[in-house]
Amino acid sequence: MPRLSVWFIRASLIYLLTGFSLGAWLLANNGLNFAPSAWGLLPSHIEFLMLGWIIQLALGTAYWILPRHSKGPARGSLSLGWASFGLINLGVLLSASTGLLPAGFQAAGKGLEILGSVFFVVLLWPRVKAYGV
Repeated sequence: MPRLSVWFIRASLIYLLTGFSLGAWLLANNGLNFAPSAWGLLPSHIEFLMLGWIIQLALGTAYWILPRHSKGPARGSLSLGWASFGLINLGVLLSASTGLLPAGFQAAGKGLEILGSVFFVVLLWPRVKAYGV
């Protein structure tokens, strides 16, 4: 498995643990009401599980499993892949910073996620092809 896939998948597992832990805390709070403002963290919980876990697990798997190039680097530009990884993860962390940082940081985080996704699409687009082509 390529190192970039390993990092995407490991990061996704960290977000899975973080998102589930935050979700458990929110559910416990729903029953016990020990932190009345806890529901303000629901967007962070969703961000960790959707973009942090599910999307990065899919990206890591796609980078690993799609057909390799027959000429040049087998999986394309490694720097573009790492840039995508960094932008997406920084974007997830900024977008999940609900209540911790000013609202502009969440918007910047979404922008970084989009830019990282565009980088990833540019990286993988040439590898999406019919069998034997």
